[in-house]
Parts: sequence; structure tokens; C-alpha cells
Amino acid sequence: MPRTRRIYFVVVLFFIIIFTLTQNMDKVFYRVWYLNGFINTLEANNISCYDNKTSNTLEELHHPTFDSSIFFLETSCHSRPGVHLLPRQACAVESAAKMNPNSDVYVLFPSPIIDNMSLSSPAVQQLYKYPNIKLRHINMETYFKNTPLETWYSFGMLRTSRWPRSHASDVLRYLTLWKFGGVYLDLDVVVIRSLKNMLNFAGAESGEDVAAGVLSFSHDKNGNDMALSCLTELKKDFRGYDWGYNGPGVITRMLKKKCQTKQIQHMTPETCNGFTVYAPNYFYPVPWRQWNLYFDSNSLNSTMRTIHNSYAIHVWNKFSILANITVGSKQPYGIIASQFCPQVYNNIGAIF
Repeated sequence: MPRTRRIYFVVVLFFIIIFTLTQNMDKVFYRVWYLNGFINTLEANNISCYDNKTSNTLEELHHPTFDSSIFFLETSCHSRPGVHLLPRQACAVESAAKMNPNSDVYVLFPSPIIDNMSLSSPAVQQLYKYPNIKLRHINMETYFKNTPLETWYSFGMLRTSRWPRSHASDVLRYLTLWKFGGVYLDLDVVVIRSLKNMLNFAGAESGEDVAAGVLSFSHDKNGNDMALSCLTELKKDFRGYDWGYNGPGVITRMLKKKCQTKQIQHMTPETCNGFTVYAPNYFYPVPWRQWNLYFDSNSLNSTMRTIHNSYAIHVWNKFSILANITVGSKQPYGIIASQFCPQVYNNIGAIF
């Protein structure tokens, strides 16, 4: 091969490689962020508190009303007396209760809690003002008993995870909705519109992935069958070494099978047995790559226009946790919090 042709070939190959990497950079960054050891160091792996059956005084979860409840999960281990949530977590809970006054809003803790309101965090104390917010403990052994995952849990599969607390949240959201029906929300989701009469749905995060931060199954046959399919998927193919495989990966894979399509835009109630996959603007109007827009006062007007027709917003806590909101500022997240979680926002000091 002549020298000039070889050079031409190398140059073309170089640009093909650069183009390919550029087109997939978002996915590469996403996977590196979640799968590298840095994240692993941020999350203590000890979940032995789940086995502590003696120190809990928080009321146990008993018989939520089928299909009409909203659920949050806080799967950290707690040793301090009282109930503790970060202000932004409490904001998520308040927003759900405020915008859905006729729904019971449950925050479930597998960690034993010494229930002393006076020792609870200031943000949690604001939640006691809402009669429809219910803080409840779940005994993990009992909670998994007589369910499709009883053997899976008793064999210690959760403890094989590199991120057992995150994966506990993944598994528990599907199990809880299988048990009771209703709506599950992540603790970094702010509800800005009523979810009344909305069941059997999830939200697309992009054109390729369905997210699990906002999720709903009904307790009737259609919804329960869908939830059971998710539990079956978890039971047969749980991957403790893959951060996202057991959460959003489960609902995405299950819907591709049920709806018989790999195209998210083709997942309609007609093709998915009554299940709706809402477009990203419903729950994820600002993509994770642009999470900083919620913290940028210069983007206030454009960000508020972006979320105008949304039902909830996901503020991407994994990325935004170190970014501050100054109370009273024009940062979009702060403006949203002042409207939809005013008790928490106005009573936690200068930084939200």
C-alpha cells in the first residue's frame, strides 16, 4: 500500500474512532461515574442494621390502602435517635403530600428507628405538620416473607451487592408496588402536579431508557402482573456488580419484552397492556447531563419554562449533592422548593 494511502487510512480511522467515542460519551461517563470505586467509597456497605429487631420503636407498616398510596424508601442505616432525612429528601416527601392531599405518603425505613419527634432532624419535624405523611419501619425478613423474593432474600443475595443500600431501594420499590400498588418516588424527586388517578406508568429518561425514579403499578391483575415480571427479572438476573442493572434496567428490559419493542417511543398503553411510558418532560424535563441548570440563577426563566408542564422533576442527587441552594435566591431549584415544599424550605436555615 502506498505511503500516502496508508496515511489516509490512518487519518480516516482516527476520525471514525473519535466520532464513535463522542457519540457515546454520555453513556461512557454515566457508567464510569456509577461503576468506579469512587462511588463505592461514598456508600458504606454495611446493612447489618436491617437485621436489628430489638431497637426499633417506629410504627411498622400495616396495610396501606391499595393503589392510593405514594411510597418513598430511605435505606441507610441509622444510629441516632429520631427520624433523619436531609432537607432535600424531606422536600420531596412534603411536595408529594402537598400536591396529593388525599393520598397517604409513606416513607419506609428498613433501619430500626427510635421514634422521638423532638430528636428528629429539623426538616423531618416539618413533615409532622402533614396528616397524610406516615413514617414507617419495615422488618426486612417479614417484608419479604411469602413473596416471590422470599428465598432470594433469605439466601443473602442482597449482601452480594457492591451497593447494597442502593440495590435495597431498587428491590424494595418493585416489591412494595407488587404488594400494595400505588406510586413510588425517589427521594430526589419534587412533585409539582397532582398524581391523582395516575397508575401503571413510568417515565422515559431518554429515547433509549425508561427510568425507575417515578414508577407505578396498580394492584389489579394488569399492574400486579407487570410488577411480578419485574420481581421475576430481579430474582433470576440480579447483578450486584452493576449499579443500574437492578433498578431502571429492570423496568426497561421488562417493558421491551412486554411491549414487544425496543423503541421507547413505541411503548404505548395499546402495546404495553395498559402501561404508559411518559415522555421525559413529564418527570425528567432536565436531563442528568444538565443537572446544574436547577442551581443556576441565570437559567431561571428558561428552566421554569422547561418544567412548566411537568408532573415532577428529578434533581439528580448523585450529581448535585454537593451543589448548594441559597434560601431566597433565584436558583430554579430554590424557587421550586419554595412553592412545593414551603415548610421544609423556609425552616432549614440559609442553605437548602
